[in-house]
Amino acid sequence: MERKRPPISAALAAVLPPTLKPWYCQGHLVRLNALLLVPLLSSTVVGYDGALINGMQSLPAFKASFSSPTGARLGLIIAAQGLGSLIALPVVPQMCDRLGRRPALAIGLAFTVMSAAINACSVNYAMLVAARALVGAGAVLAIQPAALLIAELAFPTHRPVLTAIFWPGFYLGSLGAAWSTYAAGTRWPEAQWSWRLPCAVQGALPVCQLLFIALLPESPRWLVARGHNTEALDILRRYHVATEAELEPLVELEMAEINAAIEIERAAGEGWSTLLMTPGNRRRMLIVVCVGAFAMWNGVTIGSFSLPLALETVGVKDSHSQTLINGLLQLFNFLSAIGAAFLVDRLGRRPLFLWSGGGMLVAFVALTACAGVFNETKSPAAGKGLIALVFVYFFHYDIAYTPLLLAYPTELLPFTVRAKGLTVELAVFYASLVVLSFINPIGLANIGWKYYLVFCGLLLGMLIISFLLFPETRGYTLEEVACIFDGPRIDHEQSNLEDGQPIPPMTITASTADDGGRN
Repeated sequence: MERKRPPISAALAAVLPPTLKPWYCQGHLVRLNALLLVPLLSSTVVGYDGALINGMQSLPAFKASFSSPTGARLGLIIAAQGLGSLIALPVVPQMCDRLGRRPALAIGLAFTVMSAAINACSVNYAMLVAARALVGAGAVLAIQPAALLIAELAFPTHRPVLTAIFWPGFYLGSLGAAWSTYAAGTRWPEAQWSWRLPCAVQGALPVCQLLFIALLPESPRWLVARGHNTEALDILRRYHVATEAELEPLVELEMAEINAAIEIERAAGEGWSTLLMTPGNRRRMLIVVCVGAFAMWNGVTIGSFSLPLALETVGVKDSHSQTLINGLLQLFNFLSAIGAAFLVDRLGRRPLFLWSGGGMLVAFVALTACAGVFNETKSPAAGKGLIALVFVYFFHYDIAYTPLLLAYPTELLPFTVRAKGLTVELAVFYASLVVLSFINPIGLANIGWKYYLVFCGLLLGMLIISFLLFPETRGYTLEEVACIFDGPRIDHEQSNLEDGQPIPPMTITASTADDGGRN
């Protein structure tokens, strides 16, 4: 009996070689997935920074070094990363489209290493803010090409899970930051090393990625778009098939769909105006903007960047308890997000968004009630209840907004505007982060727990919009997703695969098989 897999398209199911072997028993897929660890780890940079600033806020030595920043001064430290990302964002799609996904990723990783070193050496408030802005710029330079490379290089039936586990790496970085801050703060509670060492460690993983990036193949879709069909074909042969007998149907289908999609999309245009030129693209961009905004305005920044302030509202004020809770929360988030990534192809994208939105709404309403009760009565039970509900809230956030933050828009956007569309999403994401980084400390300081009521209302609106707007994409290849927005493509005969001679479009249907039964 063949191994059961989630549904895939009929066209892909027809050419996948049947096998009883799992992917980890097939050498070509082991090699490919091992190499994809290089871009997969890029999201750790952002997660590390979020947990790092949470942890440092609790350290006496950090407070002493920068005069115990509060209010707008603290908000600027937190927001600096997002500001740096926003400044760097306009150049990212140009780098990805002109230089290639792999060179753009290498530049981003090198920039991150340099920024982490500067951050660890900060000697005053201005240098700290500038260093965090540089970290933000390096992060976005590494994240976007990594997300594109994973989606465009992964084996077709592995793509949904691999793209879904990319952003959960955020919490792998958070784990590293939370526990390195906890350990350094416990070992040297009053020393400068308690915060400088965790800052320096932020550059360690990008260094490891840079050591192996030369082994990583370039995106076949980018190569085809640049007329390097032979090189793209060689990469697909090397990493997507095991034997010569399997070569013709699978690789030819992939090359045909890539060429067809790129030719049709180029005919429609490749500039920024293309993002809004057709009804299909306008709908895509509305969803992309919503995902980027919802991922920040659903209350997650209270726990991600202002956790110490939130804990102080319920009486948890000592640095040891705050850093310990932060470390446990990041571990919980990482396990939840990884588990959710493997549900993406089993339950589908739309059900996960609705489950996530409903769960976050219920948890945040209950969390707000606990905060209000504690504020009025100082009840220890209410304070402990709030801490527990923070974990419940993050569990539901992790169901959708961690695995699908970049994976879902990457699926929706066609190749010629994929980098630009992701830039728009990240611009919305980081602009929201900047605004919330400023107003969260001010809101929590001035009105305390009542500030949570704002996010209760926002969560209700997000749940309704998700129900009305977000389509299901389970079972489609990247090229086939276009059918949801643009209708079916036109069928033509296949052509040769020589450089500069693309294959004319072939039919891309929106049908799915009952079960792929294949890798």
